[in-house]
Amino acid sequence: MRISVSVTDYSWPENLPEELARVARAAEEAGLDSVWVPDHLLQAAPGSDPDSAMLESYTTLGYVAAVTKRVRLGTLVTAATYRPPAILVKAVTTLDVLSGGRAWLGLGAGYLEEEARRFSVPLPAVKERFDALETTLQTALAMWKDTSPRPASRPHPPILIGGTGERRTLPLVARYADACNLFDIPDGGATVRHKLDVLRRHCDSIGRDFASIEKTLSTRLAPGDDPEAFAERMASLGIDHAILLTQGPWQTEDLQRLAAYTR
Repeated sequence: MRISVSVTDYSWPENLPEELARVARAAEEAGLDSVWVPDHLLQAAPGSDPDSAMLESYTTLGYVAAVTKRVRLGTLVTAATYRPPAILVKAVTTLDVLSGGRAWLGLGAGYLEEEARRFSVPLPAVKERFDALETTLQTALAMWKDTSPRPASRPHPPILIGGTGERRTLPLVARYADACNLFDIPDGGATVRHKLDVLRRHCDSIGRDFASIEKTLSTRLAPGDDPEAFAERMASLGIDHAILLTQGPWQTEDLQRLAAYTR
């Protein structure tokens, strides 16, 4: 099972660039798989002040790429309506090329109405958002058929779709995605298992191998969790890749402790 972190809160008390670099390097040294960031204009971490520090996601990922060598990089997730599809795909492809093949394309339909209203970015009705999401997915696959330079290890960045909708999101995962991202609901795992069962049925309906999709879960370490118990809980849910969140900004000592979870 892979372990990663989502850096959602940038409110270090001073010297944000150095703290972000330290956190990214600590994640790499701890053996973590990926560093993810949100793609928002407002701070959207639960319990945070919407007007606290928030960085533009792809500039941030370029910076993280420059201060690391191995960790993979992506957004959890980019709202498909916020950028023209070709511009977004070009940004992710550029990140992939310059990072040596470490980028993900993380996509979702979008949801944050206050952000869209305050910054005049498009967030249309739900149906239009999902239409835009599928258009972006199709645009990515079409653009990646071109001959632009990319790492030889794989033809294009893998695609992650975030969300749990059974009528639009999970069918899009089955059709287009290399990974899905679900949310850890405190119900004993019932929701996660149900959503993965729905995804399996969508895969079966189009002849897709369910096992070929990486199942990622945005989650937190529970009080008293140890590496063995955490791994057993993720396995019981059918999760391949745990993406850890924390309250407030990540600290290097927190990430150093995660080395035990990657062994």
